[in-house]
Amino acid sequence: MDQLTDQEAARRLKTEKLREMGIDPFGHAFGVKDKSSDIKQKYQGKTHEELEEMKAEVTVAGRIMFIRKMGKASFFSIKDRAGMIQIYIRVDNVGEDNYAVFKMADIGDICGVKGTVMLTQTGEITIKCSEYVHLSKALKPLPEKYHGLQDVEERYRKRYLDTIMNDDSMKTALLRPRIVRSMQNYFDSLGFIEVETPVLQPIKGGATARPFVTHHNALDMDLYLRIATEIPLKKLLVGGMERVYEIGRLFRNEGVDTKHNPEFTTVELYEAYGDLSSMMDITEGVFRHIAEDVFSKYTFKVGENEIDLKKPFNKVYMTDLVKEKCGIDFKGNNYTLEEARALAEKAGIKVEKHFTVGHIINAFFEEFCESSLIEPTFLIGHPIEISPLTKEDPNDKRFVQRFEFYIGGMEYANAYTELNDPVEQRKRFEEELREKNMGNDEAGDIDESFLEALEYGMPPAGGVGIGIDRLVMLFTESPSIRDVLLFPHMKNK
Repeated sequence: MDQLTDQEAARRLKTEKLREMGIDPFGHAFGVKDKSSDIKQKYQGKTHEELEEMKAEVTVAGRIMFIRKMGKASFFSIKDRAGMIQIYIRVDNVGEDNYAVFKMADIGDICGVKGTVMLTQTGEITIKCSEYVHLSKALKPLPEKYHGLQDVEERYRKRYLDTIMNDDSMKTALLRPRIVRSMQNYFDSLGFIEVETPVLQPIKGGATARPFVTHHNALDMDLYLRIATEIPLKKLLVGGMERVYEIGRLFRNEGVDTKHNPEFTTVELYEAYGDLSSMMDITEGVFRHIAEDVFSKYTFKVGENEIDLKKPFNKVYMTDLVKEKCGIDFKGNNYTLEEARALAEKAGIKVEKHFTVGHIINAFFEEFCESSLIEPTFLIGHPIEISPLTKEDPNDKRFVQRFEFYIGGMEYANAYTELNDPVEQRKRFEEELREKNMGNDEAGDIDESFLEALEYGMPPAGGVGIGIDRLVMLFTESPSIRDVLLFPHMKNK
């Protein structure tokens, strides 16, 4: 254990003094009846005389954030989940013994307060304390408000301090579940059923990504932490559930940056008898529903750009965008692999061993086009090679019925008209296996259980996956995914 500072040593001495006074320094249950924001909202606008007459009794608890001790009367402020409220404590009101307990308090301690609502001379709603209850001693002092938690990495490592000291961090933490609940309500209103599927899976599938591998001792078999929820949800379409969605954690053994975390949360939704068009409607609908339901507005700041979710969302073909930005017409010209490789190398794009023409088209998009999609945009017309679970475009079998949804140069959603032909699906899996054997360690395996399910008949369907962490970034105007995760993954110090 590190050497104690003078303040840490003094706080430990106070714990012993509290014990000598018959008080547990780390407290007991306390019946909280009121929240700071409710008290302020309810009694704001009342005069001093009205509050004196009302004698409104309240019971609150929270962390002490400010103390001004003045002999026989003092002011202090406590912070609960809802905000901050001022307390006025006077020895005449609480008695000598109770006031002595209060005088042992430090900033950071947690306490309970019973009292009546009053108004100070400066017009601030305040609680006149009739009983002070010590609930928990803070053995370490809080960081200074303006200097103690400036290191962004420390904020992420010690989120418990960040939510105490940073009101915006607490606000984001409380908004996230409201956003998710709003999304659930919207999907439920459309007749979708929320389900749960396994996190541990025998085969990695449903996406192209590097998985985490673990071992189950009793079964003596390796399992993957899921990289997608797609396959089991599609099996439920086969089983007749017709409209399903799952909000769940996914795990990808990949890089960490402002847009990526090794574990993240998505919603995947599947609609029997739907297609790419119905997924566009649902995606537009849920973004607008959250904006109106939770925030009562449609404009949000993403970087330097103001995004208006009320306007119709754009649609653009991947090949059209590549042609516009790079002058290469992949759709109009049926390039050979050698020709496409030469174009990529000339543009400075690294071509992997397993790349096909479709992979090269996507590489051009990611390198030169992705960051230009600022307004809400459906990117459509993906190459078939990078979309193994998607129905092909009947007008051009090099491409599929798929969209990725972008705002501010970042992908928020991915949707398909789902491939439900088991013979074609097997061919796609075999092509993925070929890629895997050529060194693509993100390619999936052949999922025989899924192919068997398809052979019993899966209805035509649309499906969409939306990244919830990124969704919360958008609506809370946060620049990094770490701002919307309570405990993001960090390198060891």
